[in-house]
Amino acid sequence: MVEMCDYVNENWHERTAFDLAAFVMWRTNWIHPFAEGNRRTSRAASYIVLCAHVRNLLPGSPAIPQQIQENRARYFEALEQADERERQGEIDVSTMENLLRHALARQLLSVIDLAGGSKTD
Repeated sequence: MVEMCDYVNENWHERTAFDLAAFVMWRTNWIHPFAEGNRRTSRAASYIVLCAHVRNLLPGSPAIPQQIQENRARYFEALEQADERERQGEIDVSTMENLLRHALARQLLSVIDLAGGSKTD
């Protein structure tokens, strides 16, 4: 856990919010620090990192952690891909980053829908 936190702190200004959030989600699952609740913890920690990095609470619903819980297949694929890249000696969480990007887009689009739709003139 210390190494994961060190990575985030050392890369806070060099990496994107998506990269750091994806790394935290993957690494927390990889470390598996708890007997139960590792997936929930990883999703929550990742979301906190994303919000902290952009310095804002992210509006909309369903929030990223809930979306991932509801569609676990892509989440597990992203975890497996990051694990495979790590076995090859690389840190590559790009698949997880893409998952987070799409989930955030859906979350933010819900705000547009709530405000009256996405009509363009």
